[in-house]
Amino acid sequence: IASVNRGCSLITAAGGADVRILKDGMTRAPVFATDNIIHAKEVCDWVIAHETEIKAEAESTTRFGKITGIEVTTAGTSVFVRFSFFTGDAMGMNMVTIASAKAAGLICQKTGARLIALSGNWCTDKKPAAVNLVMGRGKTASAGVLLTQDLIGKVLKTDVASLLEVNTRKNLVGSARAGSFGFNAHAANIVAAMFIACGQDPAHVVEGSLCMTTVDPAPSGVYVSVTLPALPVGTVGGGTTVETQAECLRLLGVAGSGDPPGSNARKFAEIVAAGVLAGELSLLGALAAQHLARAHSTLGR
Repeated sequence: IASVNRGCSLITAAGGADVRILKDGMTRAPVFATDNIIHAKEVCDWVIAHETEIKAEAESTTRFGKITGIEVTTAGTSVFVRFSFFTGDAMGMNMVTIASAKAAGLICQKTGARLIALSGNWCTDKKPAAVNLVMGRGKTASAGVLLTQDLIGKVLKTDVASLLEVNTRKNLVGSARAGSFGFNAHAANIVAAMFIACGQDPAHVVEGSLCMTTVDPAPSGVYVSVTLPALPVGTVGGGTTVETQAECLRLLGVAGSGDPPGSNARKFAEIVAAGVLAGELSLLGALAAQHLARAHSTLGR
């Protein structure tokens, strides 16, 4: 809390963070069995050629859900169809599961493929996966802030060059050397805390950990940003109805359904991204200033 608060103070002193939602789509990917690879290709071709028909079938099950994309791939005789849905202010897993079941029934009826599992793990739900890193799942959110050398020295007790080098050697090179899907300092800490406090599914923290932190040189200092490709969040349904969690969402001004639909969930994703940015700033600063061990010792952590 102390570290994130320091990051929040730095962002406030810098004039606030830039935040944007880049993509918005909850996914479900059924897996089908086919007779051979020729049949598998025919199923893929049919799905691509009949997207409008599939969308109508799936969307007949929901008031808010809209298919925003359909991707297909194969592995031998297995065919995977990855549906992406706009789900309004709901996180949307139940919504897209029901809609995908309806669409899968149509695919089976028209192609002769056999539905094996409504989730074929190409979604991918609650597991670290490159498909979510690259294509996104839930909300894809970015937050960034321009920091001057003066602010970096005053609040983080370090300098531009040190901040740049720590991020490059730790978050980028170190993560690549480890084969990590997360190129960040500790994004999952903030995602986990906000998910639990605000009634989100804590199992989705694994997707929230797929964050990339970047530090770019700027004329007056640096521009620090975080990009979270997979934030499955919502402001209605599930744990958001629990009293304490609902109160946290009200404090943030995002409880319940937004106008237009989806606006509250997107705003909440922006708040999570800004919180992650605050956490990254403070930890990068502590590492650059060689303060990490001292801070843990002082604060009893």
